[in-house]
Amino acid sequence: MNSWDKLLLGKVAVVTGASRGIGRADALALAEAGADVVITDILIESDENSEKEAEKYGPLAQVMQSTNVMYANQTARDIEKMGRRSVAIKMDVTNKKQVEEVFTKVKQEFGSIDILINNAGTLDHVSQIENQNDAYWQRDLNVNLTGAYNCTKAVWPYMKKQNRGSIINMSSVAGTLGGFGQASYSATKGALLSFTKSMALEGARYNINVNAVVPGIIDTEAFNLGNPNMNERMIQRTAFKKAGKPEDIANAITFLVSDKASYITGVGLNVSGGIELFTF
Repeated sequence: MNSWDKLLLGKVAVVTGASRGIGRADALALAEAGADVVITDILIESDENSEKEAEKYGPLAQVMQSTNVMYANQTARDIEKMGRRSVAIKMDVTNKKQVEEVFTKVKQEFGSIDILINNAGTLDHVSQIENQNDAYWQRDLNVNLTGAYNCTKAVWPYMKKQNRGSIINMSSVAGTLGGFGQASYSATKGALLSFTKSMALEGARYNINVNAVVPGIIDTEAFNLGNPNMNERMIQRTAFKKAGKPEDIANAITFLVSDKASYITGVGLNVSGGIELFTF
């Protein structure tokens, strides 16, 4: 046993968009550190309406659904095997009423909500400005930005009342560097950094620390669906000349929501392999 095994013992975490990729890795890492973890996603394996849900959110969600890249229930079972409590709940972060109902249920059943990871996001809208799809622009705003707002607003009263809490917003280097053909994605991820700072200022008086993680090129299921040549170009821009792993993000998050980081708030932590550095 190492010093991280009980780092989050007794805490309850909610992770959005946790059925695969970074979100799933986050959930598992938080559980390994001792937390009970609630898995939320629009895609749940046991949901008979998952195909319709995927259709509402575009090509990437449809591919993940059709190829059964959905591990929400499996993640919950994996966490329970660690001796932690866990449950997978279908939740659309753009549905404010549903979000409020889910957080109320979690508080009632788990006793507290100490950690929120705003991970749910869309990233399949790639097109230069003249060809940007207006509907997908709005979708990206609704999911990536307003979704984090909805979840933060829903959990805020509980964290205020217990006088503690940690929130992580998932940004991206596209939000700090910009992304060619990624106007909507970059705009939402950049806005999350400003949202993080505002919430950090408001939360400090209640011992709520709010930070953002800024991933770079991470080897997820979604990344591997991309053009191999383009993926390699992006990897070669990193200082390490390799893609990161979802666990690299999860480890940073585990630290930031722990008491070891209790004096850190309002930061956007790059976990990016140095892609933002001047490499040549």
